[in-house]
Amino acid sequence: MSASCFPTYSAFPIPRAIYKKAEHQKVASSLQGKKIIMNLLYMLLVSLFVSSCRADPLGNFCNENTNISSSSQISLNIDRLLAELVSKTPLTGYVVSSSGKDPDKVYGLAQCRGDVSNKDCSSCIQDAAKEVRQRCSNQADARIWYDYCFLRYSNDNFVGKVDTSFGIFYYNVENVTDPQSFNKELGALMDRIRSEAVMPKNEGLGKGKTKLSQFLTLYALVQCTRDLSQIDCAQCLAIAVGNFPNFCDSKKGCRVLYSSCYVRYELYPFFFPLDSNNGTSFGKTVKIVHH
Repeated sequence: MSASCFPTYSAFPIPRAIYKKAEHQKVASSLQGKKIIMNLLYMLLVSLFVSSCRADPLGNFCNENTNISSSSQISLNIDRLLAELVSKTPLTGYVVSSSGKDPDKVYGLAQCRGDVSNKDCSSCIQDAAKEVRQRCSNQADARIWYDYCFLRYSNDNFVGKVDTSFGIFYYNVENVTDPQSFNKELGALMDRIRSEAVMPKNEGLGKGKTKLSQFLTLYALVQCTRDLSQIDCAQCLAIAVGNFPNFCDSKKGCRVLYSSCYVRYELYPFFFPLDSNNGTSFGKTVKIVHH
């Protein structure tokens, strides 16, 4: 077939201003498409990460000084108490109760993270009750931490008392590039959400974020157990945040877990509702148990 069978077009130069605009629109459209795809992939990654975090406990504590037998009355009281915590906690996200009479009386507390759904709360508390009995089957004083919830019981009445005697620390092994600026922004964010947490209407929960750059956002969450007074909540959070220089100095992420409060910050969204506008990797974390 000859070339004449195809229509011919006269070539003409695109004016420079129009060319730049057209090129910009093409690049912008391409970048927008890539951004949408990256956000979808990131949300999928976050969902998988959140699901995996929910499945495994962050840590537990079994007080070896409170050994009991599986057939004892106090052990039966623990089972009754756990059944009550499992059934009632999802209704309000928090329950404190007791079971039995002295000297076999046990006290219990269960609380979900304030931003999770009732369904996730219920699943977490069920897992916690089952797992803590397996891990601490012969102790009257036991605690277990999950990403979405916390559960404890003891033969001593701990309700309303600040407890930072046992702590678990997680930190990201990677350091931030500008520690001075980062620590300043982190301190300001922590001050803000700690102030929120001690307000009665927030029931011990404070969360927030601050933009560090166009592509980097810092997320943080703090929470006290709801049996604490405002002053005791503030005290517990101050102790937790005060450990940042010791365990998490200049780290990209950190968690401090106590029996009375919880503190966490990351360079990726981890609390609900999830924020998709961030592309920071999770990185590797290290766990430290502190007595």
